[in-house]
Amino acid sequence: MSEVLVHPQALCESTEVGPATRVWAFAHVMPGARIGRDCNICGHAFIESGAVIGDRVTVKNGVAVWDRVTVEDDVFLGPYAVFTNDLRPRTAPSRAALKITPTLVRRGATVGANATVVCGVEVGEFAMVGAGAVVTRDVPPYTIVVGNPARPAGWACRCGERLGDTLRCGCGRAYRRAGSGVSPVPDSVA
Repeated sequence: MSEVLVHPQALCESTEVGPATRVWAFAHVMPGARIGRDCNICGHAFIESGAVIGDRVTVKNGVAVWDRVTVEDDVFLGPYAVFTNDLRPRTAPSRAALKITPTLVRRGATVGANATVVCGVEVGEFAMVGAGAVVTRDVPPYTIVVGNPARPAGWACRCGERLGDTLRCGCGRAYRRAGSGVSPVPDSVA
């Protein structure tokens, strides 16, 4: 399967959608949105003009990805996760100019169901944002955050398992403390 699959009841106005990507019923991809290859854009998802989605990204039902939000490769966006792009939103009569603030979700990260990612933050590589969390500041790589506002609650392996005190995972990967987070030990898994 190398063609883009767009369900007859989806609206895909972008010409920049990679091969083998699926856009399901009632999803809306606006013109100017960029979506990579082999993505899964589920029902009722909304991808605005100016949003960038990498390769092999899953965008579950009801997710809203706005202008200036960049999602790198291999990211999972859980059902009804929401991004913002304006720190001081107002209607046109009370605000002269919209100031869109970029947001970045790094490779391999997970944003849980009903989580909110406030604009201007970076969610690090392979980080995990818990369901319902409200992310108001950067999330270091491999860090698990939960709550409102989201706070660190542990570390995650690249495979998605929670790391214990030894920072070793059953999959064979090992990590070491690095600043406020952890980083992988090179060559701990082939």
